[in-house]
Amino acid sequence: MRLRNAPTRAMKEWGYGEGYQHAHQFADAVPGMECLPESLAGRQYYFPTDRGVEKRIADRLEEIRRLKDQNRKPGTETAG
Repeated sequence: MRLRNAPTRAMKEWGYGEGYQHAHQFADAVPGMECLPESLAGRQYYFPTDRGVEKRIADRLEEIRRLKDQNRKPGTETAG
């Protein structure tokens, strides 16, 4: 329930927002938190070419994947 807002005490007690990693808490702005359900986690939908701006996009996506793995805490592989 990481992506659920917890504006009340009851919601906090129910676990809303628990385990949420705010991007601004990281120097690289890439938290290790996985937000997709297990059935979708790890899938790749965009396959950039190695030409032009897509090469830069591919490089940045690879950097983001590396940083996510580096920032991932044990037990935070999937969304709750």
